[in-house]
Amino acid sequence: MRTSIRRSQRLMALTAVAALATGLLAGCANDSDDGTSDNSGGGGGGGGKGGITLTIGTFGVFGYKQAGLYDEYMRLHKDINIKENVTTRTDVYWPKVLTRLQAGSGTDDVQAIEVGNITEAVQTQADKFVDLGKEVDKSQWLDWKNAQATAKDGKLIGLGTDIGPMAICYRKDLFKKAGLETDRTKLAAQWKGDWAKYVDLGKQYMKKAPDGTKFVDSASSVYNAALGGGDTRYYDKGGNVVWDESDGVKKAWDVAMTVATSDMSAKLKQFDKPWDQGFANGTFATVACPAWMLGQIQEKAGDSGKGNWDVAAAPTAANWGGSFLGVPTAGKHQKEAIEFVKWLTAPEQQAKVFAKQASFPSTPSAYAGLKPASGTTEYFSNAPITQIFADSAKTIPVQYFGVKDQPINSALTDIGILQVEQKGKSPEQGWDAAKNEIKDVLGQ
Repeated sequence: MRTSIRRSQRLMALTAVAALATGLLAGCANDSDDGTSDNSGGGGGGGGKGGITLTIGTFGVFGYKQAGLYDEYMRLHKDINIKENVTTRTDVYWPKVLTRLQAGSGTDDVQAIEVGNITEAVQTQADKFVDLGKEVDKSQWLDWKNAQATAKDGKLIGLGTDIGPMAICYRKDLFKKAGLETDRTKLAAQWKGDWAKYVDLGKQYMKKAPDGTKFVDSASSVYNAALGGGDTRYYDKGGNVVWDESDGVKKAWDVAMTVATSDMSAKLKQFDKPWDQGFANGTFATVACPAWMLGQIQEKAGDSGKGNWDVAAAPTAANWGGSFLGVPTAGKHQKEAIEFVKWLTAPEQQAKVFAKQASFPSTPSAYAGLKPASGTTEYFSNAPITQIFADSAKTIPVQYFGVKDQPINSALTDIGILQVEQKGKSPEQGWDAAKNEIKDVLGQ
């Protein structure tokens, strides 16, 4: 989703999608202090008592439970019960998965992998996953999506879920109060081609901002969105680390610093509970919005956001988020898990998740018939959601991910940008803080 998406990464290459989180990256109800929660896929009501319990480890809101897919699968397979183990943040989720993979025990039967972690999984953990390429017709998925999850020996360690084409979600009621344009087409024209134009509109918003509101949720949100539309991220095509020389990183950092050093940000850390509450309280007027974010907004903003949120094309085509589902070899029920993953990621099921929360499929055969749920279109002011995200997906640049892509990104957003945004450090100090953390990540 979605991350996380949750996610992500492209749609990261369409990348991001961050997922992506991702995504499918979103908060979940009843989270514990470590950001995890256990959600059964329907209380076992559709599965056979005393049958096989399949566990699926995810991060954020993937939409399977929300779309009723767990219950549907259990109705179709009376001997199967499904239990979803959710971790809110992928940067918490993935280290735990790595530890369990390396130990050869404790994994879920199915593990979600965010696009920012897929290269690490492919290059260092491929032997810990079942080769799903032998189980499916790979032509169902986008070629670049398959390529991201394919090891050098041709082993496919995960099947694609969503991708994360980018848009801007905005509160038209707050825009109206601030004296700004509210029409989605005219708004998109105002910031077309440059994220700096989007930020400039934020400066205008703040001149007449409704009390207690900011233009954007966080500088990191703007950073990730702008980065998803660049030609380079943290690695080049050859797998070399180039984060501190990357033109895409520098442009995204500069626009994020404009936000971080101004008064237009709510200064929230994405996917933390205060950020969730910001949606519910109408604290910010816009958020960079990959497709999976729609489900996040609906869940966290609730009824008060219905008809107030709208969707417009992003300044540039970009991807943030997108994920995969893999089957660890340490799982107790590999055969059943393989069939479950094949079913969950099939075009028909991806279309159902899109219909529920607009997570954009990685299976092209689903595109022609995609229709978001009427409740989703009504929630987002009847915006042409499918068209907006499909148009973005067509021109997203292909980006290359590396083994440490996700921790490098976290260093820049959760350390560097937050140092500036929340602690008043200078952009130079924030960059240096991120640089020091990245050196540790890379073992330099």
